[in-house]
Amino acid sequence: MSIEKQPLNPTSNRRTFLSRLWLGLGLVALVQFVGGTLAFLVSGSGKKSTHEPLFIEVGPVDNFALGSVTLIRQGELYLNRLEDGGFLALSRKCTHLGCAIAWDEEQKLFACPCHASTFDNSGRVLKTPASRPLDQHPLTIENGQVNIDIETRNRRQSFKPEQLTYALKKG
Repeated sequence: MSIEKQPLNPTSNRRTFLSRLWLGLGLVALVQFVGGTLAFLVSGSGKKSTHEPLFIEVGPVDNFALGSVTLIRQGELYLNRLEDGGFLALSRKCTHLGCAIAWDEEQKLFACPCHASTFDNSGRVLKTPASRPLDQHPLTIENGQVNIDIETRNRRQSFKPEQLTYALKKG
């Protein structure tokens, strides 16, 4: 009984190698795709908001004139002092797609450069596509100093007068 050796066919060995290589690469790509999809689907689920408020002191009440809007760079927000003396801290992010809005002093409104949404000085939508007012940051006034929580942003559906914070009258 003699065993005859088959002559090696270089073409079939190369095809086998390339087929296995492509199959392996395809499996790696599939695993990465499935892993990425699962990571996306479960990201954010079960996460609780555990951040504590981070208040920054932005200055004395008297530094902010009635009707003024002041950019607070550290918190990426605006501090508005309305004509009635109430303070409101508003996020700089447009509620449409998150673009950074700018205060237009001449027109007395916030304007989004990305999609032309505009907001009044209390954050109410004047022109869409934004569908809700600017988000609000909590603020306090203690010992005549204005303090803003730059970590917390409250999602609003409308502007309400109780969202304003007033300094206590001296005397």
